[in-house]
Amino acid sequence: MAYFNLSFLALLLLLLPPLALLLILYLIVRPRPVKIPIKNRHVFITGGSSGIGLALAHHAASEGARVSILARSIDKLEEAKNYIQLSTGIDVSIFSADVRDYDAVSKAVEEAGPIDVLIVNQGVFVPEELEKQGLDEVKFMVDVNLIGSFNMIKAALPKMKKGDGMPRSIALMSSQAGQVGIYGYTAYSASKFGLRGLAEALQQEVISHDIHVSLIFPPDTDTPGLTEETKKRPQLTSIIAESSGVMKAEEVAKKAFGGIKSAAFIVPCNLEGALLSIATAGMSPQRSFVMAFVEVVAAGLVRLVALFFQWNWYNGIHTWHAQNKRA
Repeated sequence: MAYFNLSFLALLLLLLPPLALLLILYLIVRPRPVKIPIKNRHVFITGGSSGIGLALAHHAASEGARVSILARSIDKLEEAKNYIQLSTGIDVSIFSADVRDYDAVSKAVEEAGPIDVLIVNQGVFVPEELEKQGLDEVKFMVDVNLIGSFNMIKAALPKMKKGDGMPRSIALMSSQAGQVGIYGYTAYSASKFGLRGLAEALQQEVISHDIHVSLIFPPDTDTPGLTEETKKRPQLTSIIAESSGVMKAEEVAKKAFGGIKSAAFIVPCNLEGALLSIATAGMSPQRSFVMAFVEVVAAGLVRLVALFFQWNWYNGIHTWHAQNKRA
């Protein structure tokens, strides 16, 4: 009996610290958990005519949302509209505009009507080492990826704040290159890292209006854009990027909507993305006390894993340069 009591006491002492930590995290995590409905809501997606954007639009329509998509090419928009209508039976509203043009974006938002779920998905990437890359290409990426996101959110926000009494969402499509810098992605990574600062500050500004911000971090995704990009990117970029694999656009869309519906701030799309999210959690908001527990407990181990990745990447960079000097 005494042995049993001692074993029970030892078990209790062992479990007490993690249980106490879970309780503390349950009490302090902010913002609080919330669910974002999709069915019968207005989902507006930029960059919605192809790739991840088209997959997002198709997924939203399949869930019974009213879908609007915005992109530059009216021909691609028409193709996307027909594809979604044929496969889901849902009619999609299309808007041709360049996200760099605030007036054009504002006009599209006004015509589309109040938005419940805004997915800022447009993105461009021109991979090249900074020394070789023209400043016009750097500006192009920053203007589309970052300034375009400001334009879109600023145009949609006034009516989103009025809302319909139900929680609303603003989701930003970043990239794993927005969590860790990648060789040859100097400008692209900078434009995607900027989205994180935008998202963290914006969440504080809109939380009182029941608007919830999500930041999505897909890896390389099998899209027409990736096909073109891989033809141009430096060899070292391809070597490093291979460590995270390639996902289908439909898989990314499914993961993205899972995060949006649960109002998760950080939305990783694969295992590597989940590890990166823990490694880079920092001061980001966290709604799930269980995920917060994982972040706190696993932080040291994940940092060690991250250092092994960096060791592997830098060894690869040094080896590649050494081989090319001898060639």
